[in-house]
Amino acid sequence: MNYQQAQFEQAFGISAQLPPSELPEIAFAGRSNVGKSSLLNRLFNRKQLARVSSVPGKTVTINFYRLDGCRFVDLPGYGYAKISKQEKERFAELMEGYFNSDRQLKLVVQLVDLRHKPSADDYAMIAFLKDRNIPFIVVQTKRDKLKVKEYQKRISESAQELSAAGDVTVIPFSALTGEGADQIKQCIEEALTNV
Repeated sequence: MNYQQAQFEQAFGISAQLPPSELPEIAFAGRSNVGKSSLLNRLFNRKQLARVSSVPGKTVTINFYRLDGCRFVDLPGYGYAKISKQEKERFAELMEGYFNSDRQLKLVVQLVDLRHKPSADDYAMIAFLKDRNIPFIVVQTKRDKLKVKEYQKRISESAQELSAAGDVTVIPFSALTGEGADQIKQCIEEALTNV
């Protein structure tokens, strides 16, 4: 798959706007500021295709990217406290609308920040994916922000913390160095060949 051919298609702010799912989809989920845009840009080998923000809660739309016979779907970041009740309700409606519409969803790439224990929202999202039998992998972001000893400690702790996810692939990832990117691509391509 040629990731560099990825093109931004459209962004949707309410579920009624979502287009029908006519291609296999790979969705990216995670809390605000976990590094979804940085991960997408690393996969696409493009600096600014997915807009990176230093302000959490900035991605409030579902963003679709088209590449090689599939779509990558950047879901809005959850768990950001400083948004209005109205925005939270719109966000919930948007996410439910996406997952409840008839999507050709092949894989969810669930991002968690390796530096911290998964949040209650992370656990809720993992439980949701398991309950729905939606295939997913867990990508632990911000790997480069940990020194060797901290990294080893967090890897050990996260094995226990993520035990509720079951027998799921867990990949430490660094947007800075690209560590883990090839493994993520391999999981995506395997999911797309299991059509």
